[in-house]
Amino acid sequence: MNFIAIDLGSTNIKVEAFNQGLSSLGYETLPVKYIRANSFVEFDAERYVRDIYNLIAHLIDKQIISATEAIQIILTGQAESLVILDSEDHCLMNAISWMDDRSLEESKKMTHHFSAEELYRKTGQKAILPTWPATKIAWLRNHKNKLFSKISSFMLFKDYVAFRLCGRKAADCSIATFSCYFDIFKKEYWKEMLEYLHILPQQLPPIVEPGTILGTLTPEAKQLTRISCDAEVNIGTLDHFAGMIGCGNVQEGSISYSTGTVMALATFTNSFSHQHSSISIHYGFIPDTYILLPVAESGGICLQWFRDSFLPGLSFKQIDQEIIRRGGFNNIIFLPYLVGTNAPDFDSQASALFWNLRFNHDAFDMAYAVMEGVAHLLKKNCDEIRKNNTRIDRIIATGGGARSSLWCQLQADITGIPVLVPKQKEAACLGAAIMGAVSVGYFDSYQIPGVNTEFEREYLPRFEDRLNRKVRQFSYLYEASLKAHSL
Repeated sequence: MNFIAIDLGSTNIKVEAFNQGLSSLGYETLPVKYIRANSFVEFDAERYVRDIYNLIAHLIDKQIISATEAIQIILTGQAESLVILDSEDHCLMNAISWMDDRSLEESKKMTHHFSAEELYRKTGQKAILPTWPATKIAWLRNHKNKLFSKISSFMLFKDYVAFRLCGRKAADCSIATFSCYFDIFKKEYWKEMLEYLHILPQQLPPIVEPGTILGTLTPEAKQLTRISCDAEVNIGTLDHFAGMIGCGNVQEGSISYSTGTVMALATFTNSFSHQHSSISIHYGFIPDTYILLPVAESGGICLQWFRDSFLPGLSFKQIDQEIIRRGGFNNIIFLPYLVGTNAPDFDSQASALFWNLRFNHDAFDMAYAVMEGVAHLLKKNCDEIRKNNTRIDRIIATGGGARSSLWCQLQADITGIPVLVPKQKEAACLGAAIMGAVSVGYFDSYQIPGVNTEFEREYLPRFEDRLNRKVRQFSYLYEASLKAHSL
């Protein structure tokens, strides 16, 4: 059997083929096109699905994968984007992207209606955000009442794509955990939230576990993808979770860390309570497991902003090389809060700051401070995870930041935790393919020697007094900046 992993990205759609041994055979990709107006961010769900069909057909036409041999298609990708269907299962409007911010007022009203304790006890979430589909449904009820009355089904986008491929409606638990209307501990829809939204349970798909094989391709999907066999459709899991599988983070003790535009961490936890916590808990990709997934928007975007603003024309590699040539360390401290901060402090008023600048400093010294500041933010999140009685033995670095040996070493030094860089850089599609291979019994574990257990580099912490001092200074400056904002 061959596997086709489909990553339903927010920026790009990626379709990658793997053989039975989980070696990549090739991939096709297309950008996602959006319709934007003010706080509205939408996309044409039908066009997105057609693009998926075409990308698979390209793999078939190029003979990257055989149309007649057994195939399983596994989905991964974005969580919160919302699709609404009429009684004949046609889209009533464009899909509403998770990036859409139209439901800000609805999220505020829902925050007043549901206590933080109740929200956490049901959904594992710390706050009701405009990102969540529940708030978009409330907006539709408040602003599109005539349209709202015609809605037969609400589906999250990855679940909708699975439905279009095989004709079966289902809701993946690892995606439903981001809806704000799913009780992650009872594995059922949150009754009180549905009542608040004025929707019925039958308007939502039946709940299934991640990695469930839903059925085979519909005749239409077979025709448009040019697949002639009865290919299976696996509902898969969230892209962050597929990335965890792809880099071997499949049990407590490891934490995946991605420094793309945002900083996203992911780790299993076996120790949590139903008391309110500073870290959101999500239903995991293994049945009846839970994952901590703190996300900080002040991640790689800080270094990208600094490079584009003060060192234009230079690559990140060139910046690294110059900093290393100079010896790296300096006394500047940078608070990386260009867009406020979510995890672990959740302070929208927080702002960025350079401290201890002197006449002899230049842009390269400041770039080093930016890298260090993001590493301090990583440490704050790791410390918060440990307060949750969840151990961290190693950090697995992925994303663009993992290419920088300077940055990886800084992260190890500041957190005091070894940082490992996996050989497999594009982990989400590989993780989806692994999920498919496990679902058909080719492997009995998500940890597969030679596939997702090998690392090309390990950075061990170097304990230095001067860095420990800067860790204390960073915390003091953050607290001082909060007091300054309150004046």
